[in-house]
Amino acid sequence: MSNQDRRTAFLHEMGLGPVWSQRAAVLQTLEHEPVLLMASAETVEISVPVAAPVPQQRAAEPTLSAWGDETPAAPATVPMTAAVSAVVKPASDVANMGWEQLKEVVSNCTECGLCKGRTQTVFGIGDQKAKWLFVGEGPGRNEDFQGEPFVGPAGKLLDNMFISMGLKRGENAYIANIVKCRPTDANKRDRPPTAEEVDACMPYLQRQIALINPTVIVALGKTAALSLLKLDPATPVSKLRGTVHRYDEIPVVVTYHPAYLLRSLKDKSKAWADLCLAMQTYTARENG
Repeated sequence: MSNQDRRTAFLHEMGLGPVWSQRAAVLQTLEHEPVLLMASAETVEISVPVAAPVPQQRAAEPTLSAWGDETPAAPATVPMTAAVSAVVKPASDVANMGWEQLKEVVSNCTECGLCKGRTQTVFGIGDQKAKWLFVGEGPGRNEDFQGEPFVGPAGKLLDNMFISMGLKRGENAYIANIVKCRPTDANKRDRPPTAEEVDACMPYLQRQIALINPTVIVALGKTAALSLLKLDPATPVSKLRGTVHRYDEIPVVVTYHPAYLLRSLKDKSKAWADLCLAMQTYTARENG
């Protein structure tokens, strides 16, 4: 099967058939969208205490997830950490950490209450020199079990979105979340992270962005968009779409979270328009 045939098949699976291409008319329309809401992310310093390793906990019997992900995955086998290697640097040094030390600090983080209910942290995955960075809200049930972002039905849809863009998980794409631990409510259902939880975790994502230095960031959903752009929590995603925003000097394109698209099939065509804008922005920046 040719690459074009594969792309066509995946677009049909996303509910976007017949296949749309980046015709001049589509891109020309997107070019006339206003560019506004320029925002710079400020570095937030947090305190990372040196703590004895906490034994990994088994999650309680999973309930149905708010992500629309109804079949629990088998939990990953997580090795017990014998000790935090050497001395974990203070939070003021997060901005200077390399990948391995940053991952270790995240895995032992106790900066907010989310650490009490996690099975494990979900650091992120992909090409550490990727040109594309996709940022979601936070881990769901399956992600908490497996330690990898977007592994349930929403993850399958995201993989199909990648293929429609000529991308592949792990190749020139990195996936991360605003928070690294699963936020749940009193009924063990997924919920958006609080402002305090976002503030506690944001320095880790900021360092990941600095290490990757992507060409384009795609914000998947409201929480990711508002956290990256530091906007009013009441701002709807519909007000952010169709516009190229900025995180420092990096273009940010906002679209719907794949889990939302699984519940709202009518908005898949809007998401494809967002991806076309992201690809146009990527091409312009790479050739600029």
